[in-house]
Amino acid sequence: MNNQTTNSLLQLSPLQLMTERFPTRLFNDSCHSTELAYSIAHGATGATSNPVICLNVLKSESTRWLPRVGELASANPTWSDEQVAWKLYSEMGVAASQQLLAVHSASGSTWGRLSVQTNPSLYRDADAMLAQSVELSALGPNMQVKMPCTSAGVAMIEEATFQGVNLNVTVSFSVPQVLAIAGAIEAGLVRREATGLSVETMAPVATFMVGRLDDWLKVVAKREGLHTSSAVLDQAGIACAKRAYDLFQQRGYRTKLLIAAYRHLGHWSELIGGDVVQTMPYEWQVKANESGIDPTDRHLTPVSPEVIAELETYVDFRRAYEPDGMTTAEFDSFGPVVRTLRSFISAWHDFVGVVRDEMLPNPD
Repeated sequence: MNNQTTNSLLQLSPLQLMTERFPTRLFNDSCHSTELAYSIAHGATGATSNPVICLNVLKSESTRWLPRVGELASANPTWSDEQVAWKLYSEMGVAASQQLLAVHSASGSTWGRLSVQTNPSLYRDADAMLAQSVELSALGPNMQVKMPCTSAGVAMIEEATFQGVNLNVTVSFSVPQVLAIAGAIEAGLVRREATGLSVETMAPVATFMVGRLDDWLKVVAKREGLHTSSAVLDQAGIACAKRAYDLFQQRGYRTKLLIAAYRHLGHWSELIGGDVVQTMPYEWQVKANESGIDPTDRHLTPVSPEVIAELETYVDFRRAYEPDGMTTAEFDSFGPVVRTLRSFISAWHDFVGVVRDEMLPNPD
């Protein structure tokens, strides 16, 4: 490496260094326009959203989006507040995807995608999620579609992939969930190839919400009066993600793990180096860039056996850590799945409520 190259690298932020040195990709965990611009400037090659994120963007960028409610309602006088809200929600995804078009083009139409989530209320209806995933995929050339890793969600993954939908399967917190995701996507890719359809620009991902698994074990610890230290519980998601990554490589899955739900910088630094995606909220990107951490390859550094042994005293850690720890039917009742679905569904109803208030303002 010559001096010019060395000096150039020294001027890069930690996140930029990560993407320069390793196959680890950065996504922005929001469709907020300013936050996405920051992330792209620091090497992001994609972005993710969900109902919680879109609700926050609707509120923080209200001067941009609330006038659109009136326009949509006027143009479609028979539409319900749900229909107006869904159209607005879709347009927010499209707007963010347009910020990524240059990245999409530069990547040969593979990356530079915006993940927009299906209506979380449909988590039990495979056919409805499939139809909505096809609808969302058609909104632009660089759309990626999120849907939950419930039993119904897993049931539609292969067909959606076969139809050419670039999936980001979310609401997943365990090794058995992401293995089910990657296996179903692989089956869809193989079907496409067998019928002569291209998979060249498909870039499916399986989300692993590392921090939300940690959160759940802390809930369990408090409920059951256990006294495991946070230092141990904060490594549960990391341990599971590292095990999942190793299994993905062994099995040759073309799906990439997408790491999400950060609670501390270890959720970022301990998974640097792997061929994974890290989707980081703006505030965690700023923390990473201001941390002074020099990104190094730690994705193959195992969590200590002592920590694993202590975590394995939790039944739900064993369910999340072991490849056969849960059946697909059991995904729907796994604590983190239930908590996250409730959060997403509540946020969607709140999103509709904001739209309703704009369409029917309080006359008092």
